[in-house]
Amino acid sequence: MTDIEPAVPASAPVDIPYGFARAHGVVIAQGEGAAWLATLREGADPAVLIEVKRYLSQPIRVVTASVADFDRLLSDHYAVDSSAAAMAGSLDGSDIDFSLPSAEDLLDSADDAPAIRLINAIIAEAVRQGVSDIHIEPYESGLVVRMRTDGVLREHLRMPPHVAPVVVSRIKVMARLDIAERRVPQDGRIGLTLAGKAVDVRVSTLPSRAGERVVMRILDKDAAGIDFDVLGLSGAADQILREALAEPNGIILVTGPTGSGKTTSLYAALKQLNDGQRNILTVEDPVEYAVDGVGQTQVNSKVGLDFAAGLRAILRQDPDVVMVGEIRDRETADIAVQASLTGHLVLSTVHTNDAVGAITRLKDLKVEPFLLASTLRAVIAQRLVRKLCDHCREPVQADNSVAAILGLDIGTVIWRPKGCEHCNGTGYKGRIGVFEAIKVDETVRRYIYNGGDEAMIARHAFLKSPTLASAARTMVSKGLTTAEEAIRVARREEIDA
Repeated sequence: MTDIEPAVPASAPVDIPYGFARAHGVVIAQGEGAAWLATLREGADPAVLIEVKRYLSQPIRVVTASVADFDRLLSDHYAVDSSAAAMAGSLDGSDIDFSLPSAEDLLDSADDAPAIRLINAIIAEAVRQGVSDIHIEPYESGLVVRMRTDGVLREHLRMPPHVAPVVVSRIKVMARLDIAERRVPQDGRIGLTLAGKAVDVRVSTLPSRAGERVVMRILDKDAAGIDFDVLGLSGAADQILREALAEPNGIILVTGPTGSGKTTSLYAALKQLNDGQRNILTVEDPVEYAVDGVGQTQVNSKVGLDFAAGLRAILRQDPDVVMVGEIRDRETADIAVQASLTGHLVLSTVHTNDAVGAITRLKDLKVEPFLLASTLRAVIAQRLVRKLCDHCREPVQADNSVAAILGLDIGTVIWRPKGCEHCNGTGYKGRIGVFEAIKVDETVRRYIYNGGDEAMIARHAFLKSPTLASAARTMVSKGLTTAEEAIRVARREEIDA
């Protein structure tokens, strides 16, 4: 066991080094009175407590935690605070080490150069706060770091303009990009671990007037194993999707704008199907999450491997289930239809605003109506709304305008955000999906075959299942989200309906 140096006097705040805590499975925190609380990971050597007690020179009280709970506590306890801002102030680019890290643990990097520590601090803070994207934007006045949390971008850090080339170059090295090429966009990935939790960071660079802009998308690998109930699927939409997944063949479509969670829903569907008895193959752009038991192929336009070519290739691999990242052209649509006709279950996405629009979109791609009617099993449309923080939400009576828009009685109790330490003052904590689903039954098939318009299909399809607007209204009445969020995800005329 590695010794740790004796602590500073008891009057000063002390803590054990992160590397020691992770290696030996112990975290200390100030308990009640003079005693310290030591949390010991299950399976860790209790002898470490002797060294901890010597280090603190104070009494300790010991509790044990499971491996998962300990990892979560370790990550939270050593959370990065405003140290990123402090690092940025002294960064000048003269002492930057451009050595390539290999899946290093971000929290265990106290001796790295300032640029590395800065980037590590930014990514670690983003992961803990549940940030989906980090935007690094150079301007003449300075380098701005913004983070997207629950779909909303907020500025987190502002640095001097001379820092921009140093930070961008370091990120490009970590993502294995060409740091000498600044004229063309580049894409790469960074594989990292944070307190034992594997995280993928997808990196995109774009030349701009003041330098290269960088967007880093945080891909939490835990999301690859998400369940339907976590997505927010319930009621009729949940039943329609489960019934469609039980079919031996056909096409299931998930639709919505960029950032609406379509890919996450597809991965949740793959988890349902991934029972070890099916050959599941995907072609994606890019591969978001690595899933055991699923063969995943990434689109590569440089060598001619687009969605259509990838789909043709994987159909020769004896698949039972095929997932296509997106149907965006006629060739891909035709191959997907043919695959479903030959006994494959095909999952894919299209970019339309609602579920009925996906049917029209496939017709626009010249898919024959009789083929579409016989192969389509279900269409799911979705949006993401911000969830109200359970700790600080406030009840309020709906006024005339809100009640009229949502179809509620005046004075109905709804909820509004307030803001607290649990939600970083935003009033919202996390997001949840809002869904509408169309089951392609005999009536819908007849409408598709005979050229029925969207209104006819919608009237029948939503007799027993909610639309996006009505699902959003239900979430407002349950206190899960706000009226503003409901209005944001559904068109005004839909809510008024």
